[in-house]
Amino acid sequence: MIEKLLLIGAGGAIGAMLRFLVVQSAGHLTGETAWGTLFVNVVGSFLMGVLAIYVVHHLGDGGARLGAFAMTGVLGGFTTFSAYSLDAFRMWDTGNWVAAVVYASATVLLSLGAVGIGVLVARAAVE
Repeated sequence: MIEKLLLIGAGGAIGAMLRFLVVQSAGHLTGETAWGTLFVNVVGSFLMGVLAIYVVHHLGDGGARLGAFAMTGVLGGFTTFSAYSLDAFRMWDTGNWVAAVVYASATVLLSLGAVGIGVLVARAAVE
């Protein structure tokens, strides 16, 4: 149990730092950090789909450590629903209602699609 907690904690720290760098970079490029949050949620969802299949098909029960580190830790720290919610609220609260709806909808739909594509890509690779 302690080993898994340490793996999750280390992965979470890495994921959170990566998210910060991506979101800040998006802010510098676009003037709005919310699009960086959208990016990390979509990319993280794709990677979650790939890893979900990889861990099961290639590692089976031996994938518990990798799952704890990469999926719960890194991707859990990299993607974030709370930042997404705050970004959407900020847009709405400042009167950018159209952007808030587009951003909120795009985040959910693209992230779900990314998980599905990640699963399809990983399944095709293991078959």
